[in-house]
Amino acid sequence: MNENVLAGVDLGGTTTKMGLFSQTGELLNKWDIPTDLSNNGTQIVPSIAHSLEEKLLKLHIEKNQVIGVGVGAPGSVHVEKGIIFEAVNLGWKQFPLKAELEKAIGLSVTTENDANCAALGEMWMGAGKGAKDMVCVTLGTGVGGGIITNGQVVHGIKGAGGEIGHMTIVPENGLPCNCGKTGCLETVASATGIVRLAKQSLADFTGETILNRADLSAKSIFDAAEKGDAFAKQVVEKVAFYLGWALSHLGNTLNPEKIVIGGGVSRAGNTLLEPVNQYFYSFSFPTVQESTSLSVATLGNDAGIYGAAWLAHK
Repeated sequence: MNENVLAGVDLGGTTTKMGLFSQTGELLNKWDIPTDLSNNGTQIVPSIAHSLEEKLLKLHIEKNQVIGVGVGAPGSVHVEKGIIFEAVNLGWKQFPLKAELEKAIGLSVTTENDANCAALGEMWMGAGKGAKDMVCVTLGTGVGGGIITNGQVVHGIKGAGGEIGHMTIVPENGLPCNCGKTGCLETVASATGIVRLAKQSLADFTGETILNRADLSAKSIFDAAEKGDAFAKQVVEKVAFYLGWALSHLGNTLNPEKIVIGGGVSRAGNTLLEPVNQYFYSFSFPTVQESTSLSVATLGNDAGIYGAAWLAHK
């Protein structure tokens, strides 16, 4: 291969996804490796460097053809210095990821928060393509987010900009969140939060439902709602209310061109998007109603490696 390439790394607590891209955003090759958490995460960087070097060798790509390596990592990131303030799942605290990986791989490395990388990926080659002002919300085990204004990620003073999942959305009698607060968006719109809502609501539901309490999952709830199950539709309506309300606050504050909903829960498609859209519209300022659109992410689990590669492109 003669062309120059970009490398993107999406570092997760279980799996690390990696990809090689052309400068125009074409995905040339992707693969993943287990994230080695042994010895407080000290083997993570060497395993990434080794895997990338192996892949370059296999594809006959010289190291000098790699423009750079972008890495999305969980936790708050000091973008300029490439330091991960804390990533509990990786065993890292004040970890100099950029410096360590550059030393291990001998290439230029750029680091960013993983949710921000997903947002950048959707902006570059996904549902937000062409939009310089957008918000990406990822609904998975938790709720992540990335805010982009004029093509740049909003980081805040210590890298915590875009913590959309921790907006307080249930101010009274809210459920406890892993962050230590109560009533966060994450507690009612993540996959785990949706299941918890359903289990709570089942106690008061007197009708019939095809859902089994023991086998509840976000997917089974949305599948049942799509089939017309009254209880499942009730749960989805409640989730859509909270999510639509939260997104309207973002819309009214930022007036982005697009709000993109990603993560595993977004696979529900229009079953989720349509009611969320209705609530978003009803809570939004008229100008926002006219100019900000909601859509489902298109890159799926690859959004993080696309965004990481975009970082290397800069």
